Amino acid sequence: MPHHCLSPILGSSLWLASVALMVQLAESSAGNYRRPVPGGKAHGFTERTLILLDVNTRSPIKTLNANFLSLQLDPSVIHDGWLDFLSSKRLVTLARGLAPAYLRFGGKRTDFLYFHNLKNLAKHRGGPGPDYYLKNYEDDIVRSDIALDKQKGCKLASHPDIMLELQREKAAQMQLVLLKEQFSNMYSNITITARSLDKLYNFADCAGLHLIFGLNALHRNPDNSWNGSSALSLLKYSASKKYNISWELGNEHNSYRAMVGRSVNGSQLARDYLQLRNLLQSVRFYNNRASLYGPNIGRPRKTAILLLDGFMKTGGSVVDAVTWQHYYIDARVAKVADFMKTRLLDTLTEQISKVLKAVKTHAPGKKVWLGGVGPAWVGGTNNLSDTYAASFLWLNTLGISAMQGIDVVIRHSFFDYGYNHLVDQNFNPLPDYWLSLLFKHLVGPRVLAVHVAGLQRKPRPGRVIRDKLRIYAHCTSFQNHNYMRGSITLYIINLHRSRKKIKLAGTLRDKAVHQYLLQPYGIEGLQAKSVQLNGEPLKMLDDETFPELKPKMLRSGRTIVMPPMTIGFYVVKNVNAYACRYR
Repeated sequence: MPHHCLSPILGSSLWLASVALMVQLAESSAGNYRRPVPGGKAHGFTERTLILLDVNTRSPIKTLNANFLSLQLDPSVIHDGWLDFLSSKRLVTLARGLAPAYLRFGGKRTDFLYFHNLKNLAKHRGGPGPDYYLKNYEDDIVRSDIALDKQKGCKLASHPDIMLELQREKAAQMQLVLLKEQFSNMYSNITITARSLDKLYNFADCAGLHLIFGLNALHRNPDNSWNGSSALSLLKYSASKKYNISWELGNEHNSYRAMVGRSVNGSQLARDYLQLRNLLQSVRFYNNRASLYGPNIGRPRKTAILLLDGFMKTGGSVVDAVTWQHYYIDARVAKVADFMKTRLLDTLTEQISKVLKAVKTHAPGKKVWLGGVGPAWVGGTNNLSDTYAASFLWLNTLGISAMQGIDVVIRHSFFDYGYNHLVDQNFNPLPDYWLSLLFKHLVGPRVLAVHVAGLQRKPRPGRVIRDKLRIYAHCTSFQNHNYMRGSITLYIINLHRSRKKIKLAGTLRDKAVHQYLLQPYGIEGLQAKSVQLNGEPLKMLDDETFPELKPKMLRSGRTIVMPPMTIGFYVVKNVNAYACRYR
């Protein structure tokens, strides 16, 4: 990504109207960190650098969807049995903490998913399949379902520890099967029953999430047109239950040839989406009220961009938003140092530009969503993509997407197999969950331009200086009643091996600031799976109670000090920013 020089002279007010803010003060790329000298002091000028920061408070450069940070749930939860535990009070509480949001039910297994209108398959089980459980506690699941059916409104359960232990054992065995499928790119079919759909919708509805259901696009007729019979059966059932669901068709269609030996081009996919739109209009409950998203292409390389271009020519008007996916790194070769490389972080900017260009060519003004994103593909990496180290990628994703106008970012995944999730299989929040919770509480949908001035070195010939200090600004969330309208939230990533000092200037000068500094907690350092907020460990108080997200108050005019390799949110109070005063 080319570097744009920032003048060190305060009088030259250079507004970064096209970016929400990224500034570089290091000598080279992330792979060339300078080791601190004993005592914690960095070499050279770095420790003495003071960054001057101001924000344009007159008008936002982008306004995002209220559900900007959203979630994904993989259909593998049917395969490994976790679907039956989505009624857990703790899981629902954790999901509710990130509302409002979309919940995309989709992933690689979307295109192997078939619907059968059966309430319970207990009498039809002959092996692994929908709602399948080890025989010695299958009856417990049935009894739990009966108890849930008697509840009105949100159906919540407290599952006995022995049931959870047996489920974890089963899921651990099933995870090996799921990961093998992922590595080989060969997947088995999954059946979703009416009972399973009821449980999925109950989870989303109780948590305040809007469900987006991914339909199987690989169910094809001999002439390669889409076979919508299973989808129509599902639509009719969900309409009979008055389920408010949005829809998409398929997942990463550009990878079909590698998966099943057949391909679907962009124009055919557009016709498939038009067929789905007609199906929705044929079902009274969804006529003119159900949203449709797609085409959910994979990483926008040549084949994917060609597919997107062909789709947009004839199908761009059919979808309510254009969706695509991005994963940063191959989980099989990932190392902790990779997650701090600015070159890796900057790949997202390049991919966004490609997608926006293709969409703008055929449908100017059409909303674009990042319909699936995670630290690493192929299930993630244990003790890496589920640790604090991955949080730099996640916050970078949110910041860059926001400043480039991506309307919604859907995180893969809230809870499932692998290591890209926000919540582990003990129902404990991981670092990216706490980061997401802070983002939801503090960051509003209006993106502000930021002005930065500070001392920097010139790049050596042939070297590109990349941003290791990344700062973004939004209006503070209107949903947070602890702050008056007109307040501003900064969120900052410091990838330097030294601390950075930031002095608020201009409209932010001499304002009181609330600091929410998020750091790893534990001897594992960057690979910790727990975090601390302003020095206090974050953990759930019980299944239904979050810890207090208590800020540290910085007195007016005080310099913000960002420790090395950390993430922080800073609410600048009482700015009375014009851009942030009104809805």
